[in-house]
Amino acid sequence: MINLTLLHSQQTLPCQKWYFDDKAVIRIGRAPDNDVVIYSAVVSRYHLELHRISGNYWKVVNLGTNGTYVHDDCSGSATLRPITQVPVIDGMVIRLASSGPKIKIQKGEKLSNFTNAMASQTSRFANQESSADKTQEDIKALAC
Repeated sequence: MINLTLLHSQQTLPCQKWYFDDKAVIRIGRAPDNDVVIYSAVVSRYHLELHRISGNYWKVVNLGTNGTYVHDDCSGSATLRPITQVPVIDGMVIRLASSGPKIKIQKGEKLSNFTNAMASQTSRFANQESSADKTQEDIKALAC
């Protein structure tokens, strides 16, 4: 699983998110047939691709005329380095062109915290429901 987050141009706020479970190649660019479509004048029609190497290992491949850049830290505010091809590091931030949109790349579960919370709530609800059924049975037994 890989998660992509389009970040706000001036802050690290998310603007849009995409989740991919089983794709071997994810295409990003301006053209409408990309997996992730970014409308920006500095983004090429087919700007970059993310290739699954194996399992949860990915690489970024630049195809854009204006280049793809990686931030030296995960905050998206450090020095930019141009890339042609680089392995994906969980939490890395890339920029499409030197002044273009920023995308944060995360590997792992789509909604792991949400899923764990829901599983906990469901389990608790099932236990409460089971206790309520027993209480109803006890009341019926006492009435007889």
